[in-house]
Amino acid sequence: MQSEAHDDTLVDRHVSGQMPHGSVFGTLLLLLLLSPLEAHSQPQAFPCSMACSSKSLWSLLSNRAQSYSYTLNCRYHKIWKEKKMVIPVPQEVETEEMISNATALKKALKFFDADFFNESKVKEMAKGAEEFNIPAFRENRKLVASEDGGLHNPSVLVFNSSWGENINRAVDANDNFNYPSYEKVQRPSNEEDIAFMTITELGELIKTKQITSRELTDIILKRLKRYNPVLEAVVTLTDELAYQQAKKADDLLAEGHYLGPLHGIPYGLKDIIAVPHYRTTWGSTTFKDQVLDTEAWVYKKLQAAGAVLVAKLVSGSLAYDDIWFGGRTRNPWNILEFSTGSSAGPAASTSAGLVPFAIGSETAGSLTYPAARCGITCLRPTFGTVGRTGVMSISESLDKLGPICRSASDCAILIDTVRGKDENDLSSRDVRLQDPFRVDISKLTVGYLESAEMEVVNVLSRKGVKMVPFNLNYTVESVQSILNITMDVDMLAHFDRWQREGFDDQYEAQDQWPVELRRARIILAVDYIQAQRARGKLIREVRDNFKEIDAFVGNATDWELVCLGNLVGIPVVVVPTGFKPVEDVPKGGTNRRTTDSTGIYAPPDQDHIALALAMAYQSVTNHHKQRPPIDNVGPGDEIPFPSD
Repeated sequence: MQSEAHDDTLVDRHVSGQMPHGSVFGTLLLLLLLSPLEAHSQPQAFPCSMACSSKSLWSLLSNRAQSYSYTLNCRYHKIWKEKKMVIPVPQEVETEEMISNATALKKALKFFDADFFNESKVKEMAKGAEEFNIPAFRENRKLVASEDGGLHNPSVLVFNSSWGENINRAVDANDNFNYPSYEKVQRPSNEEDIAFMTITELGELIKTKQITSRELTDIILKRLKRYNPVLEAVVTLTDELAYQQAKKADDLLAEGHYLGPLHGIPYGLKDIIAVPHYRTTWGSTTFKDQVLDTEAWVYKKLQAAGAVLVAKLVSGSLAYDDIWFGGRTRNPWNILEFSTGSSAGPAASTSAGLVPFAIGSETAGSLTYPAARCGITCLRPTFGTVGRTGVMSISESLDKLGPICRSASDCAILIDTVRGKDENDLSSRDVRLQDPFRVDISKLTVGYLESAEMEVVNVLSRKGVKMVPFNLNYTVESVQSILNITMDVDMLAHFDRWQREGFDDQYEAQDQWPVELRRARIILAVDYIQAQRARGKLIREVRDNFKEIDAFVGNATDWELVCLGNLVGIPVVVVPTGFKPVEDVPKGGTNRRTTDSTGIYAPPDQDHIALALAMAYQSVTNHHKQRPPIDNVGPGDEIPFPSD
């Protein structure tokens, strides 16, 4: 054993620099000399050969240094502390790969708007990404991203669209709506007339047993089969299920049990909504054979109301536009153009009288665009009103389910049926809407934008509404980019595997999701959060616009307004307001038309106001009652139809 004086000298020499300070072996020798002097310790052996790496030696060294620095029982702790001995970390030898990685990162940083780091910081970043970030990314993907579609493991970052209190209330809140009734509804002799009746009218026919649900289901299924080859609006007919549900509805009525206005009424679901035993294709070649063993929350609500599912209707591929693996959905009013928007099937089918109503979805225009193009009424409700369990997800803070119907009155019945808190959808909540059938519109002040359809403004004014010119003021200039950043990053999180495994090469429209999601791959988390902060600023500024008005009227398909409405989560009712001639009139003429529409917007949780105004407008107009010319496009157009 060495003497204490000799050991002190060694320590002093090392600390003062007389031993080679940068030498790993000199430092190790010091620790090995000191080691036997620890109380009750045994002499330590080298844990590795002299050829072992400096990194391994430094690991040993660090452990020994911590022992000497912090163990008060160590007899040299005082010397160590007083001398302030610091053992330098040996510089890691840079390999060609490390240098190459840092160089590549330095060049890449300009695409993240982050090329302000010096060379040493970039090297540090590259090393940190390799050692920490990438392993963490892979572990998280393994936990939650093995399945596409966002059906499981929702984000805990939850958007609440409520403004905290209901402003400008016209009436007291009511739990249930008081639906209108038509006591003298008679069954038409013509099946087409039946197909174009409203939910309320059809409900009265069923309730009074003038028609059975089975008979009505037969009529609707025949129309779906007849017109779908041209419209390309249906993915799957659910004949067997429809007849089972129709029989149940008829049996219940025979027993004296009437479930309400949807009892026995056929309908369709956008094919991103899961129904057991039937394909849920999401409109995509990749998922065209997918069967999900789950019942979507909205489907369960409609089942409980007695409605009859007759078809899974087209969704644009992965809920983007009107192109899907089976073709492209057409507009019944102008069969030579397409319906636009991913709720293409629900809009075209309802417009053409193939279903009395349908449920669609919107993230950014997927309800409003096809409804406007196809000349049909729809409600994009307040964000969070309808639960989304069992529905393919694009963005958990933007996705909404809503009804496409013949009238605003039908939309009111539907939203009353399907609203509510879905325990498995963190963003859903109990939105206590007031009864739109009881709103006194004469007490409302409604603004109108320059883009508003003036017929709507004038009609509402004559109905007693105070109409005032209005500008939607906000300072956020990046509304559209905020939506794209939010939507695309969220979508990529739900379809990470799909992109990584190259399924985007199968996508039906290569200029759509494939391009956007590749761009989203290089959006930094910090910039995503900055976009959400800008979104918050936008929401506060939009809220200030409603201090003097209860609602406003404006263009339903203006892209800036579509982006704004979805980011803020406000409801809008799209109503048809007329028709005009098509531009490409063939020789001999045509009955095809271009549709006009407008949007009635309200604050979050005030859907009843927009619905009440839309119902008031439709009570004295008949644009929503018109039928598209799919059987009689005109002498100048040759549209092939299947034989009867």
